[in-house]
Amino acid sequence: MKFLRLLICLLVISVDASDIESLKIWPLPNAVSYGSGDLYISNNFVLKTKGSNFVDDAGILEGAFLRTIGIIEADHIIEANTSEIDPALVLKGIHVVIDSPSNELQYGVDESYKLSIPPQLEKGTNQLRRPRIPSQQRPLFAKIEAPTVYGALHALQTFSQICVYDIISRGILIHQVPWTIIDQPRFPFRGLLIDTSRHYQPVPVIKKVIDSMAYAKLNVLHWHIVDEESFPLEIPSYPKLWDGSYSKSERYTFSDAAEIVSYAKNRGINVLAEIDVPGHARSWGVGYPSLWPSPNCQEPLDVSNEFTFELINGILSDFSKIFKYKFVHLGGDEVDTSCWVTSPHVKAWLEKNGMNGPKAYQYFVLRAQQIALSHGYEIINWEETFNNFGANLSKKTVVHNWIGSNVAPRVVKSGLRCLVSNQDKWYLDHLDNLWQDFYNNEPLTNITNPHEQELVIGGEVCMWGEHVDGSDIEQTIWPRAAAAAERLWSSYDKLAKNPEQVRDRLSYFRCLLNLRGVAAAPLEGFGRTVPSEPGSCYLQ
Repeated sequence: MKFLRLLICLLVISVDASDIESLKIWPLPNAVSYGSGDLYISNNFVLKTKGSNFVDDAGILEGAFLRTIGIIEADHIIEANTSEIDPALVLKGIHVVIDSPSNELQYGVDESYKLSIPPQLEKGTNQLRRPRIPSQQRPLFAKIEAPTVYGALHALQTFSQICVYDIISRGILIHQVPWTIIDQPRFPFRGLLIDTSRHYQPVPVIKKVIDSMAYAKLNVLHWHIVDEESFPLEIPSYPKLWDGSYSKSERYTFSDAAEIVSYAKNRGINVLAEIDVPGHARSWGVGYPSLWPSPNCQEPLDVSNEFTFELINGILSDFSKIFKYKFVHLGGDEVDTSCWVTSPHVKAWLEKNGMNGPKAYQYFVLRAQQIALSHGYEIINWEETFNNFGANLSKKTVVHNWIGSNVAPRVVKSGLRCLVSNQDKWYLDHLDNLWQDFYNNEPLTNITNPHEQELVIGGEVCMWGEHVDGSDIEQTIWPRAAAAAERLWSSYDKLAKNPEQVRDRLSYFRCLLNLRGVAAAPLEGFGRTVPSEPGSCYLQ
């Protein structure tokens, strides 16, 4: 990481404000230099790993390489025959050198990389401009250097964006060679929430969302699995919980969940699982009615019932077998305790323990936190927990800001970590939140102390599911989520002060998503809008 930072500082030709308009990379890298030449991608483009410490036993790198070729070709029939093109103009493959032998994906993993694409050989000379090496002995290779395989995956995503299908030659070209790109994320948590309780999202839809996240270098899928409306996930320890699903066909087996986690890991994305307790849990009682305070008052979960906490323990025990991310999300928002104080047996328990509704709310959240900690998790809770009893939260709590615009400064001043998702800017279900709002939303607003800035772990855009299912989720997420992705990835000094400066580049990325089969909506208008008239994708 220090080496890459030094290279960024030393890079002589880097992107300034005037150069940004000529780039077509999203999100914007930290440092870029490029030339004016062209190279063809070989028909037999290969992956080379000589000198790398990474042993690709799980096929993470090879799989990413093959996917990269696939998205570059974009299902075009490649008619160009590069064996008939001067070898001086052909890129034979990509050489990936990774420092770490580990494929562990976890919060804070080093995602930095350096991508180098050489200049073309001088036509007709079979020599590189510098040094002079015969092309027959040393074919041209791009090179990726990264501390971890997950940095290398980001480098492949960047590489894919500078490759284009050329309609004249019917082959794949890289313009503006030579390239040197040195890059690393600004924040370690760059998330997207999906909600599979309000509407069930089929596994193939979730996988498509994961693919599109990787294109934008987002690295956390926050899976809001269950809520008051439905409980679609199998929990082996308590098999009646998914009786709360909408139907038997709208369920995820435990193996489905494990497959989603594995699929995401292979793309450098962690999965953050959430159970939202004690509120937002009415569906739990369909299978286990004793979790309800009463048949007519069905949430929050019954704080007086020891079985409630035994069940939470069972869920988190099962979670720990497949959800390996450092954090688990325990919700804790929008808790109305009136059911507790009006249900006779709960009211009696409150009185016996000297509690009122707010005190019982605190008791429930803190006890759930202790259960999570016992399973090795650190905790994320929605901001109401901090607003009501922040001083008593575990020091391993990340406060998830969604309501107030000035919550993050208060959280980090208290010494806790914060995750930013303020609804007035980063809620995707708010269709009147425009892409410009997503781009301009700065997680460190009003936080000037460097130590406190480090306590903001990143941000997340939220795709709540009341009005989305498999038919419209992609166009509601994209391209607005991409605007936030650049805010979370690119260094602050590279971000545009006026989002209109990045309109053309974002439009290009949106059209690139379309070319890759992602139903990203036009930039113009509200979220999930449709084209206003016939015309080029790049003008919508």
